[in-house]
Amino acid sequence: MPRPYWSGTLQISLVSFGVKFFVATEAKSQIRFHQISRSSGERVRHQKVLESSLEPQGEPDATDTAPAAATVVKDDIVKGYEYAKGQYVQIEPSEIANLRVPSKHTIAIEQFVSEDEIDPAYFDKPYFVAPDGDTQVEAFAVVRQAMQQAGKVAIGKVAFAGREHVVAFMASKDDTLRGLMAYTMRYQEELRKPSEYFGDIPTVAIEEDQLDLAEQLIKKRTTTFDPGRYKDGYEVALKELVDAKVNHLPIPQDEEVAPKRAKVVNLMDALRSSLQSNAASSQSDDEDSDEQQAPPKRVAAKAAKTPAEKTAGPTLVKASKKAPTAAKPGASKTHAPRRKSA
Repeated sequence: MPRPYWSGTLQISLVSFGVKFFVATEAKSQIRFHQISRSSGERVRHQKVLESSLEPQGEPDATDTAPAAATVVKDDIVKGYEYAKGQYVQIEPSEIANLRVPSKHTIAIEQFVSEDEIDPAYFDKPYFVAPDGDTQVEAFAVVRQAMQQAGKVAIGKVAFAGREHVVAFMASKDDTLRGLMAYTMRYQEELRKPSEYFGDIPTVAIEEDQLDLAEQLIKKRTTTFDPGRYKDGYEVALKELVDAKVNHLPIPQDEEVAPKRAKVVNLMDALRSSLQSNAASSQSDDEDSDEQQAPPKRVAAKAAKTPAEKTAGPTLVKASKKAPTAAKPGASKTHAPRRKSA
């Protein structure tokens, strides 16, 4: 099991038990860049130096060479708070570690709320929460199941990563997942006021017909959420660019596609056209599915292929070596199956 990000006690009134936090996300990017010099191609390194070593000393002389900046080693760097211009008070790591913040070690649940009461904009980072050892499992399981059945979210505070966070605990509805999910939350003052951005949107009268068509469109496009269907298209394009440059191939260029102008004159026509387009797309998908499931019909191939047939790929059956017999009078013609365009 990975190393926990935080360990401590979860306390609900007089009930308490040990828990462990694990980070629930990870970076999956396949492309990582370094900074290099355009002229030499060498990698650029960053060093921490004294500010005074970068300030000019006296009048510059063409014969003088720039002195090497004084590099500061890691152990000599501490935090500093500027209380006046150019005046700092030093803060040692040990002083920060000894801050009097109770939530560094214990998360006291302050309230339980319904999930629909929390605006999603408040949620920040997710964490997996598990009991810290077998002796803590019983209390953990009881509280988890009680939260699940009540449909409530537990709210508390925890201190890590240089600040104290509001944290929300949720019990999964899936009984096979016997842990809790924790989400750090933003403070109210960290969220901008939506009225500053939405206040200028004018109020419009919505017609019932428009609303009905919009609801039909939403209903037709409603499916089960599948997060696996979404991929990072930017990452894919970036990898294509890197591969092209490594292999000395033409660099892919973004093609500006002119926006399609829908032949509509108002919102009602746009909604109707969207519904018709969606229905046609669904019917086409169904037909494609039926064609893939149905076995292809075997037909007699012509002895001589046309030029188009020669370039279209292999036929469904081998051509007969014997000369084709004349069709009987009244016999229906046999048509070759339609080929899908590549």
